[in-house]
Amino acid sequence: MKPLISVVVPAYNEAGSIEKLHAELRKVMDSFAQPYELIYVDDGSTDGTADTLGTLTGAVILCLARNYGQATALDAGFRAAQGDIIVTLDGDGQNDPADIPKLLERLTDPDVDVAAGWRMERKDPRSIRFITRAARRLRGLVISDTIHDSGCTLRAYRRAAIESIDLFGEMHRYLLALLVWKGFRVVEVPVAHRPRTAGKSKYGWSKAVRGFIDLMYIWFLYRYSERPLHLFGYLSLASLALGIASAAVTLHDKLALGIHLNRDGWFFLAIFFLIVALMLFSFGLVLDLLMRIYHNTSPRERRYYVRRRYIAGS
Repeated sequence: MKPLISVVVPAYNEAGSIEKLHAELRKVMDSFAQPYELIYVDDGSTDGTADTLGTLTGAVILCLARNYGQATALDAGFRAAQGDIIVTLDGDGQNDPADIPKLLERLTDPDVDVAAGWRMERKDPRSIRFITRAARRLRGLVISDTIHDSGCTLRAYRRAAIESIDLFGEMHRYLLALLVWKGFRVVEVPVAHRPRTAGKSKYGWSKAVRGFIDLMYIWFLYRYSERPLHLFGYLSLASLALGIASAAVTLHDKLALGIHLNRDGWFFLAIFFLIVALMLFSFGLVLDLLMRIYHNTSPRERRYYVRRRYIAGS
């Protein structure tokens, strides 16, 4: 029977948490009178997580060829999921499966597309909490993101929302912002956050830096993905204005002071800004045409390889 609910769990070096989490998930999901599937995505673990997943009963296991990152692991799970509703949570056991019914209850409202967990009382180390608070303020400033906890993986999505997104890099942290931008309705639900009992946190400054780079990409998508020419057009006009101003100073130096052009730095600066203005406008025009071609003709690109897929316990 086709599952109504698909639970996707990305895992990287979580051998000490998976078995307990699987037992909790089975208990919670069995309480629903609906068919479901549990999908675990091993993101190239090196600590025996793949072996532990192989002992689970009745779970779909995806083993990625190497460690691609959480966004790609989630994307692989999304593509494998068959349910009309897709639930996600971390494989470290810090998300409580007992909160899943609260998320699914919010999806009974036909106007809600995503129910996202909000960890109001974080159990992470102080350094991680500091990074996430700073990141939240930056997201609000750059892309007007109002989500309180964009790093909480515990969420429930309608399939239509998931099918509108293609994840990569650190973009799982901006998934909700992208969905809101696309017009989907996201509601936040307070959920528990448990202390980590096994393994080590994968979040740190290196991921924060990569996340900032992806934030700039999201900003470009948010503002100018439909017409990139607008962004480069603004930059081109700014450079053109600087070129004209420099040319005006050059003309003044020539007529009022008698300075030869080859000895006037403003002349060369004017030429530079005018050339940059032409290049920016041309680049924006070409990028605009490429984006139109991509949106109209390009299939979804595969950026990862699933080495093995099987039903655990079979």
